[in-house]
Amino acid sequence: MAERKTGPEAPGAASWVPRAVAGGALMGLANLVPGISGGTMLLAVGIYPRFIEAVADTTRLRLRLQPLLLLSVVAVAGGLAILLLAGLLRDLVVHQRWMMYSAFIGLTLGGAPLVWRIGRPANRSFWGGATGGFAAMAALAIAQSGPAADGLAGSGPVLLAIAGAAGAAAMILPGLSGAYLLLVLGQYETILGAVDLLFQGLRSLDTAVLLEAGAVLLPVLIGIVVGATVISNAVRFALRRFRQATLGVLLGLLLGAVVGLWPFEASAPGAVQLGSAAVLGAAGFVLTWGVGRLGSGSTEPGR
Repeated sequence: MAERKTGPEAPGAASWVPRAVAGGALMGLANLVPGISGGTMLLAVGIYPRFIEAVADTTRLRLRLQPLLLLSVVAVAGGLAILLLAGLLRDLVVHQRWMMYSAFIGLTLGGAPLVWRIGRPANRSFWGGATGGFAAMAALAIAQSGPAADGLAGSGPVLLAIAGAAGAAAMILPGLSGAYLLLVLGQYETILGAVDLLFQGLRSLDTAVLLEAGAVLLPVLIGIVVGATVISNAVRFALRRFRQATLGVLLGLLLGAVVGLWPFEASAPGAVQLGSAAVLGAAGFVLTWGVGRLGSGSTEPGR
């Protein structure tokens, strides 16, 4: 009997479009908040396996229409979300942290039923992977909740390339926060400053400014390409060869990410605040769960 095709070019693949739009938008917003992972958001809405397949195929120059379309939809949705909502989201995170983190908890947990559904029937390797993934993510989340390290001194090309690879890892691997990794590497302000320089140079058509920005951003771009190529193909290999264990790890990462999203800075939040946080969390859960139900027959990763 012929094996059912489940990759990015499977029949009915258009059902992933709503997931790609929602996942891209949530990934863009997550990348603005230290401690939140864009990969977690892609996993939560059920587009993660297809995204990994598409990135892996593209980085190996297997250029096909649907994987390229998937990456384009995710990229455009993420870019628009950052462009349109960056200022508002930053203000809300700064001034209404508990509200935003409550919603993020719900958005994250809303993806757990989908990953569970993909991973059934769960076996010993699934539960082992889930336990390991949860422990690793919880430890990272606790580390991220403390003050960031001072970072490594300097911003040479090698370190900038490493920062780019770290950013690619955060985009692809659920649970990793790109902003936090850049802070630890001491490159967060340098890279953001270079982006500002790039925009200034483009507005003024100043070649000197563009070259100055390019000297920083080019190594970062090289790191992103190398990191995305290596990591996406590694995850793709793991999903194909060790499917149950890898899906267990992904579920553990998803659940463990919530550890770093405790919304209350005060030790004893009031009853009204707790109730409001529960409502926001439930709304986020329903939103992600609802998106995850769209085209639920096409969520399975390629074998």
